[in-house]
Amino acid sequence: MLEDVFGANSRIFLNFTLLTWQFRGQFIAGYWDMEKELEKRQREAYVNDLETAKGLIEAGIELIKQKGIEAVYEGKDTTKETSEILKVESLIENSLRKAIIKTPTKESEVNDSLQTLFIGAGLDQNFTREKEHIIYSSKTYVPDFVFKRISTTVETKFCDKVGRDKEIIAEINDDIVAYKTAYSNLIFVVYDTGGVIRNVDEFKGSIEKQEFVTVKVIKH
Repeated sequence: MLEDVFGANSRIFLNFTLLTWQFRGQFIAGYWDMEKELEKRQREAYVNDLETAKGLIEAGIELIKQKGIEAVYEGKDTTKETSEILKVESLIENSLRKAIIKTPTKESEVNDSLQTLFIGAGLDQNFTREKEHIIYSSKTYVPDFVFKRISTTVETKFCDKVGRDKEIIAEINDDIVAYKTAYSNLIFVVYDTGGVIRNVDEFKGSIEKQEFVTVKVIKH
């Protein structure tokens, strides 16, 4: 069915074919622990591929909603956009925490690491940092990162103290209204250094109900 929707050459469909649902790699374990460790890694690999598959399906659904089923059937090059959005989200979710060794003390330090990740992934020609201005209701908004070609913004929020989580929710909702006037896909990175956000699903649940809005909570 997905092949029918996205076309035989769709990158989204091909990404599904690359999922093995099995552990790939090597590890060191004692003889008596080998079977248990392998089972653990197989389970982790399966869950990771399951999350990837979920992301691909959700991206496909959003693609149809945004571009229309007719555009998808006509074979327009929308899969490249989706692939790049997924790449940005994957870098944030899987690499940002690893890239920050010392606990950051301010938001700009997190953005420095994000910029390094984007450049390292070959996206340096695709984004601008703190250069785009959106005027909405007499107020000027400046997204941290803008990927114009794929109509995507990445906005960082720094959570370092009790109560800051509630402020961030208000800030994100405010940003969404303004950013949506200029860009289609909004990604919010909430970097939690204070262990303030205990229930991540509850924190981002209502926000992500809004179309094409994603929240990535990264705990240090």
